[in-house]
Amino acid sequence: MRRVTKIAAAGIASAALACSLTACGESSTEAAGKDKGVGLAFDVGGRDDHSFNEAAARGTDKAVKELGVKSKLMTAKNGETEADREQRLTSLAEAGFNPVIGVGFNYGNSVNKVAKKFPKTTFAVVDSASTAKNVYGINFSENEGSYLAGVAAALKTKTKKVGFIGGVNNALIQKFQAGFEQGVKDTDPKVKVTSQYLYANDDKGFNDPAAAKGKAKGMLDDGKDVIYTAAGQSGAGSIEMVAAKKGAWAIGVDSDQYAQPGLAKYKDHILTSVVKNVDVAVYDVIKSVEDGKPLHGTVHLTLKQDGVSLATSGGYIDDLKGELDAAKKRIVDGKVKVAENPAK
Repeated sequence: MRRVTKIAAAGIASAALACSLTACGESSTEAAGKDKGVGLAFDVGGRDDHSFNEAAARGTDKAVKELGVKSKLMTAKNGETEADREQRLTSLAEAGFNPVIGVGFNYGNSVNKVAKKFPKTTFAVVDSASTAKNVYGINFSENEGSYLAGVAAALKTKTKKVGFIGGVNNALIQKFQAGFEQGVKDTDPKVKVTSQYLYANDDKGFNDPAAAKGKAKGMLDDGKDVIYTAAGQSGAGSIEMVAAKKGAWAIGVDSDQYAQPGLAKYKDHILTSVVKNVDVAVYDVIKSVEDGKPLHGTVHLTLKQDGVSLATSGGYIDDLKGELDAAKKRIVDGKVKVAENPAK
């Protein structure tokens, strides 16, 4: 664990005279307030979304336990502006947290902008690229993991009708949709996939379980018996509705949702989950700062690198192991190229 050095007031005054903000390349707060630990800025839904944010929180919890760092967690609200996100990140950096991590593509621009004002602080952003020297951009092949979910759905459906629910209709969530639809089609072309979104461009789609519950009800009423939801905390509503329908299956996302305590009463209906190893990536960037070798640049974590995977908790896809392993091998070997955009 890093130790915070106490600097006498006289020393600070001398340093201020010797080095201006421009010359030092960092704010006086950044220079004096280092080593507070990790500052984590969640997307909407917060750490208890049972999904995406929760995965980032697990990585931070591991760092607190194993590396002895401290942490501060902050959460976005529905309808936030870019200025709101910039202020949150700035407050963490000014307080001396290092690294400062933005969880979610919404932080892409704000992380890279704020990072330039704090060049001695390491920043990271999940689901977006790095455009600043001190930023680590963490991206995943959601489409590849979703392809495997599509394979499982096509093999498990009894009605030959399955559904996909996305929180917000944007490029990131379309990757989940594209992979799922391709996996279903490649496995059984007779299975019909219906894909719908909660919102066109409102991030509330990741924090509206009631909307997902209603969308899932419509799909179930139409005969769909496997529903894959990529919508953050909203997914809990979809899972709840699926669990109330005998013979129906839910597919979770980002975290292994079968193992989430908050979803325990629905776990017997959670077929599998497309897991993004956000926890591993978050832990790695925190450790890199602790080790004095901070990560930077943009990384893209694929199925081959175990950046994404299909959860096997509950044993509900054990009977599909052969087909799923074969599908994974085709992707890893490059024999199957999984689309990032839904077919027209």
